[in-house]
Amino acid sequence: MKDAFKAIKISQNVYWVGAIDWSIRDFHGYATKRGTTYNAFLIIADKITLVDTVKKPFQDEMLARIASVIDPEKIDYIVSNHAEMDHSGCLPFMIDLIQPEKVYASTQGIKALKEHFNWDKQLDEVQDGNSISLGNMNITFLATPMLHWPDSMISFLDKDGILFTQDACGMHLATGDIFADQHDKWILDFEAKKYFANILNPYSSKITTFIKRYRELNLPVKIMAPDHGPLRRNDQDIKDIVDLYEFWASGTGYDKVIIIYDTMWGSTGAMARVIADSLIQQGIDTLVLSLSATHRSDVATHLLDAKALIVGSPTLNNDLYPTIADCLTYLRGLKFQNLMGAYFGSFGWNGKAFTYLKTYFEEMNINIVSEVVKAKYVPNDNDYKNCQQLGENIAKVIKAE
Repeated sequence: MKDAFKAIKISQNVYWVGAIDWSIRDFHGYATKRGTTYNAFLIIADKITLVDTVKKPFQDEMLARIASVIDPEKIDYIVSNHAEMDHSGCLPFMIDLIQPEKVYASTQGIKALKEHFNWDKQLDEVQDGNSISLGNMNITFLATPMLHWPDSMISFLDKDGILFTQDACGMHLATGDIFADQHDKWILDFEAKKYFANILNPYSSKITTFIKRYRELNLPVKIMAPDHGPLRRNDQDIKDIVDLYEFWASGTGYDKVIIIYDTMWGSTGAMARVIADSLIQQGIDTLVLSLSATHRSDVATHLLDAKALIVGSPTLNNDLYPTIADCLTYLRGLKFQNLMGAYFGSFGWNGKAFTYLKTYFEEMNINIVSEVVKAKYVPNDNDYKNCQQLGENIAKVIKAE
């Protein structure tokens, strides 16, 4: 692979030396239908610096890209903005190969790296606001704990105006076109939304705090360089993602309802359609997602800017239908804010699923705004009327806000 991969110059002094993962389709439970990139950056300064590394199986690709610019052993410093293994997986290899003078990480980053790799290596701690000199330019570090790990930090290269944002402001999108302005905006917005919903949403309050600080600092950012997906190199693209993060973190949502369900013999599915039609007749944007055909991470994406979640499940073996339990367990961990909702379903001789749905709603802090609708075996006309009423009740509360 020595000559197979080339670095891409992104500014006067910085090269992209990351790797493209074209085939990954699952990222710890998140469906990555467009693959991803692991972005790493080489700063050509008096002290040559590597910012982040890549997932271990791609270390030869990164090494080849570095070698297309300089001898990797000439690297003086390494900065680890985030210890997660898709960005630190080949860090031990790189340290052993190049023997850098310094390896910089946050306090929690040092702890995480040592625990990941069972190290006793000497690493160099940086704290919020610290700067290091690369000789003819400087890097300043900003602590961003829980965005999205305790160790997370971002770094700013003053001379080229590059903000290295680690996992914030990125997306899973495998591409050789590494700048955002080389892509259709709708793809960028969707993949950024999916990334926020499935990775960063639990830390929305931290994001809100950081965006406030980011605006106050007024850094002269020319390029925003996350560790996944395209880089943003113009003011509008940078503004777009910051504004979107601010909106998503607020938990405000649009007048939109997401209905998720699964069904054994069609009864719960029929109820879902009636509820959806009732909402649509009330002028509410409504999306119906069958969990037999929809991945949990896509549900999370659609739910991010919705105001209500309605869940339908039959009872199976005195429990929730498995796809419903899977999806709700996943959503519960993502801690969506300010949701209202309701639940419904069919049952035979035992309606225990409704007990579990109630528990999930309570644990997810979903405000239940309509009575449960239960249909025994096959829904009758009265059951369908109750489904219509459920839709009307949700619509009324949404419109009243």
